[in-house]
Parts: sequence; structure tokens; C-alpha cells
Amino acid sequence: MTDEDEPVETFYTEERWQNWIDRLREEDLDLEDEDSARLLMNLQEDTAIAVAKVIESYEDGTIDEERAHDELTEMQEIVLAEAPLENEEKAMLVESVQMSLEVVFYAAQEYIAAGAADEASVEEYIEAAADAEAEEDIDTAVGYIVQAGTRVIDGDEIDPALADEMEYGLVAEWVNGLESLQNALASPETVEEED
Repeated sequence: MTDEDEPVETFYTEERWQNWIDRLREEDLDLEDEDSARLLMNLQEDTAIAVAKVIESYEDGTIDEERAHDELTEMQEIVLAEAPLENEEKAMLVESVQMSLEVVFYAAQEYIAAGAADEASVEEYIEAAADAEAEEDIDTAVGYIVQAGTRVIDGDEIDPALADEMEYGLVAEWVNGLESLQNALASPETVEEED
């Protein structure tokens, strides 16, 4: 970190993630319950907002490419680490959020390294990913979703109908993460942890 970077905000901390995990540990989670679903969504959106802020700081020249990559890598290590939850169901729910966020980090890293993909539209990349998942070619599916993510960062929007029509699976989880990133880029304000 250079002296010039010092005034830049801290984008994400271990403590911030741990606060969410502590909240989950204390809550009686029931996905049929609106408050439980909102808590999980807020956890995901809060991370997506932090990613969006790194991208914006890079784009406006506040931080350089190396610092942006370092911030994203550090954030990824915090968020994707196994959550210390004894309750198996809660642990699975956090894993689902982590899966959605994994491609958000990959897409942000790819965008900063190489810019937005320009071979196809965001929908075409998502459809290609779904086709690859159907053929159990997960690496290819990830590649297409990351390309879709770079398009989202560049300003393309995912049609909500597309996400609604998708069968549940990895690509649907990843698209859910990209939608959180899309929301975060549109309104990069921190999600307040409700009391």
C-alpha cells in the first residue's frame, strides 16, 4: 500500500463479515419467513456493495489496478472462508450465498484486468453458461458467467424474467449473485445491519 492510497476507505473487513455470521447464528432462520430471507439477501448485497465500491474506486482513479486486485482478493478470502456455524442448515444457507458471491469476485477481477467481454450480450453469456451446466461442463459455465458479470459491471442489465425462468442450479445461484452486483452498482450504499 502506498502513502497515496492511505486516505482510501477500508472496503471490507473480517469484522464486518463476522457481524453478519453472528447475526445468522442468533436468528431462527426460516426461508419461508420474509425477515430470514431478507437477512440472507442483505448479507449478500452488503458484500456486493463492497465489490462495487472497489470497482468504482478503480474506475475513478482513487486506487490503482494492483490495489483493486489486492482488495478483491482479501475480500474474497474473508467471505468465502468456511463460516463457523454449528447449525447445519444455517451453514448450508451461507454456502449458498458464498456460491452466489464467488462469481461476483471473479467477474470484478476479470473486469479490472481486461475490461468488459464484448463477444455476446449478458443474456447470451448466461444462456451459454446454462447450456454448459446442462452438459456438466462447470469450468466453461463459470467462464461464461464471469463474462456476463463483466457486461453487468459495464452497465448491461440482467432481464429479471431470465432469472425467474431458470431452473435451480449453479448458474441460477451465480445469476443471483450478479443481480446483487447489478443492484450494488446502481446504488452502492452500505446495507445497514438491522437491530
